[in-house]
Amino acid sequence: MASIKLSAGFSYNLTLYIMAANNATKEKKMYMRIRNLCGLLGVILPWLALLSAGLVDHSSSPEYQEQWWWSISATYYQSPALVAVLTPAALVLISYIGYNTTDNIVTSASGIFGLGIILFPCKVAWFKAGAHVGFFQLPMEISNTIHCACAAFFFLLIALNSLLLFTKTKSNETMTDRKKRRNLVYRICGIGMLVFEGVFALLAVFDAPGWTTMVTEIILLHLFGFSWLTKGDAFPFLRDLPEDEEPLDEDIILVAD
Repeated sequence: MASIKLSAGFSYNLTLYIMAANNATKEKKMYMRIRNLCGLLGVILPWLALLSAGLVDHSSSPEYQEQWWWSISATYYQSPALVAVLTPAALVLISYIGYNTTDNIVTSASGIFGLGIILFPCKVAWFKAGAHVGFFQLPMEISNTIHCACAAFFFLLIALNSLLLFTKTKSNETMTDRKKRRNLVYRICGIGMLVFEGVFALLAVFDAPGWTTMVTEIILLHLFGFSWLTKGDAFPFLRDLPEDEEPLDEDIILVAD
């Protein structure tokens, strides 16, 4: 009888452990899909915005014909692509649950600033000065100021997230070679975003050619996207090998009743 009870108790606890392991695996896959979705949206945004805006007739004014492609933000007035892509990306960031409170604050705040980019459109040359634009119908110049501030804080927080939070690990002693490679990608993307934010500011100060804004935005969005795709294990050569993955936390102890 004792041996039967021991076997039944062990079997029951083993079943619980397997169920917990399966749930943990499903949860990890869900997080990876969310991260990959966020990264993918960042990478496709500039190309989808340019492609859809390019289908529009730009002959209504010389300014429109010349400058329609100078900024991703300017495509807001030409096609729904910017809103359609950036809105879900921002909502993913707002609802993303990180490892700790700092993670949650940084990702949620960056998502809020992402929504701000959409709610407060930028200034364009083919609209009259003082025109009321955006969800709140503010004068274009005021909306543009808020838009630029939101964009600056969005990329700043995304850069800090990549540089300081994605690179965290439980122990440097147990860090795998592939985690070190991922950290290198995170740092390159984070530093790159900070550098190109500075470039963006310099372009505005020195009145650089308008197309340079689009180039800078494309680079920033790709750095953002590659950072999150790396975090989502989208690249097989950067994933931890099965033998390097951390075991399930032993909340369930395999002992007989």
